[in-house]
Amino acid sequence: MGSVHEYKRLENKLVQRIKELAVIAVGFIAGLLRSFGRFLTQRYTIVFVPHSEKKVYNLHVTVLSICCFLFVFIGILGAFFWYGASYSSTMYNMANKDGQLRDYQASLDQFRDETALLLREANSFQSALSEVLVTMGYNDRSRVAQNTPGDLSTFLSVGESRDGVLREIEEIKRLSNYFSQAKEPIGELGRLLTSQSALLTEIPSIWPVKGGIGHITMFFGQNVNPIHGQYYIHKGIDIATHRSGDPVIATADGQVVTAEYAYDFGNYVIVRHKHGYYTRYAHLQRYTVSVGQRVQQNEVVGYIGSTGISTGPHLHYEVHIGSDVVDPYRYITIRSSMARGR
Repeated sequence: MGSVHEYKRLENKLVQRIKELAVIAVGFIAGLLRSFGRFLTQRYTIVFVPHSEKKVYNLHVTVLSICCFLFVFIGILGAFFWYGASYSSTMYNMANKDGQLRDYQASLDQFRDETALLLREANSFQSALSEVLVTMGYNDRSRVAQNTPGDLSTFLSVGESRDGVLREIEEIKRLSNYFSQAKEPIGELGRLLTSQSALLTEIPSIWPVKGGIGHITMFFGQNVNPIHGQYYIHKGIDIATHRSGDPVIATADGQVVTAEYAYDFGNYVIVRHKHGYYTRYAHLQRYTVSVGQRVQQNEVVGYIGSTGISTGPHLHYEVHIGSDVVDPYRYITIRSSMARGR
């Protein structure tokens, strides 16, 4: 029992001590607040004395009013600097945007110039393509022509469509559509050229001396015979390189039907081609093919010589259609003529 009473006494003393400390603390805080209140409400008089006999002005202020004035002044000054910095930053950004806008405008002007040039070239391409298609016999050109870009005078002026899209963009779309439509006739043109190229390997259409060397010393038709000096009909052309041994090639795909020696032609070869064509290669030093052998265009059939009735090393070259003899030079120039036509 004694220990319990002792514990109660200690507890009551502790509570009493805490109450006393709390009263002291509250009194101290209240004193501070009263002192601070008295400090804030302390009055000062500011006297304005003019340098004359006019009335003296007295301004009564308190510390609180001075603090409020300083707070408002510092706030206004801070806001001024903040808005000034924001204004400078905004002006800097606007200057950058203005520079970028000028760059975009310059790029747009260049885009318009390049697009105008592209459209002019497209118009030229369309005209050239139409002419080629006419030459090659392609009859479905209208579907391409209807998508040709329009009048360039409308393109070169600045403007927008009803949907707000730049007119140049619409022209580019039309140009893209035009090229899309042009793929079919160009593909047809490629097929025609492929078939034409295949045809050129079946008819005698190249120079009969390998490498395109040599020159014609006697053309087809009426000439003076170099042996007896009389006029006669020369049934081919004579090509000379001023030496023996240069390779002679087949001027078209075909089959060798003759490879022999004759007193007038010397060593000679006759090749039969498609479409009724025959070619003869005469006065050869020697031939490298045999009867029945199939040869390809550009394949060597012999070498230039001076066998048979000849005044010097040369190739006598003939082209026959069936039983008719024709001018070989007309066929040698077929490829270059067709290239000019294209």
